[in-house]
Amino acid sequence: MAVTEGYVPFRGFRTWYQVVGDLGRRDRRLPLLVVNGGPGLPHDYMQDLAVLAEEGGRPVVFYDQFGCGRSTHQDAPALWVMDTFVDEVAAVREALGLDPVHILGHSWGSQVALEYLLGRPSGVVTAILAGPIVSAPAYAAEARRLKASLPAETQEIIDRYESGDGTVEEAAYQEATMAYYRRWACRLDPWPPHLLRAFGAWREDIYATMWGPEWNVNGNLKDWDVTDRLGELDLPVLVTSGRYDLTTETVVRPLVEGVRGAEWVLFEKSAHLPSIEEPEHYRQVVEGFLSELEAD
Repeated sequence: MAVTEGYVPFRGFRTWYQVVGDLGRRDRRLPLLVVNGGPGLPHDYMQDLAVLAEEGGRPVVFYDQFGCGRSTHQDAPALWVMDTFVDEVAAVREALGLDPVHILGHSWGSQVALEYLLGRPSGVVTAILAGPIVSAPAYAAEARRLKASLPAETQEIIDRYESGDGTVEEAAYQEATMAYYRRWACRLDPWPPHLLRAFGAWREDIYATMWGPEWNVNGNLKDWDVTDRLGELDLPVLVTSGRYDLTTETVVRPLVEGVRGAEWVLFEKSAHLPSIEEPEHYRQVVEGFLSELEAD
């Protein structure tokens, strides 16, 4: 299977990309552009989707968002805003000639994808919104509710550190955070290497600027909410989430109800990462959705 890598010029910096499959074969299925979660997280944990190219001949395009992974690392908080990452999607599409294209956005990547799609770009055939967020305040409220399910001592550590008693980089806080993620982000034990690799390379300064603490969203996205604009979307949309997802049904349902004709698949054995926790089933759902629309 052909794998090509390179860089896209972006605002005087460079965005790294990887294409699995052959974009030049127009007799093949349309490419899928993957916008991963974060902010500040490299793409590595989404690599299970590369099998769509290996088994089904669908080119899959990954990239590392500005500031992380193999893309330019820059201490530039003024650029760590939504518009930067929306513009980056457009830059990757233009440079690689991704027209027409399917877009898959996961978690924070679903926020970027939604903002991009609400700008009505041409050539986007479908959108897959995985573990999606349409309202930062709604997500934050549910995150606090899920935190309350953790053991009391774990909650106490989280609250103490987030109130300023210590730093979030300290081991005790990291361990408490992982207790939450192992319940609501990925329930596999142990976590697979590509997920650990992504988490290990997380730019926490970008995350803190844009999102803030997991349970006390106070970054520049704290008021982000597109719930009232979902009716503007005019393309087929597949929504995916896990039964134990940190983007709970309360978070996801407004998206499903707000987008005309949206389909929702709930993965019963997964948390936030069914592409890792139920990889074969997840790929079957995604490919089935895309192939059916391409056949129409």
